[in-house]
Amino acid sequence: MSDQQTTGTSDPTYDVISVVYHALQGADTIQRYLDDSSTDEELRNYFQQVQQGYRRAADMGKQLLVQRIEHEH
Repeated sequence: MSDQQTTGTSDPTYDVISVVYHALQGADTIQRYLDDSSTDEELRNYFQQVQQGYRRAADMGKQLLVQRIEHEH
């Protein structure tokens, strides 16, 4: 049985959903690291850059999902 039959979602769409989920999870995890590094400016800058990358990836994925869903209907 294919994944599409199991989930009702095509594999590429499922993959994008998974990437968005993990990017958002990564951004959330980085927030904890930011909270721990409150006095170390170098670490804060690094963590903020990483978090922005996760957020950008999630936003790109969300936009892609909207396009894919609109074309399915």
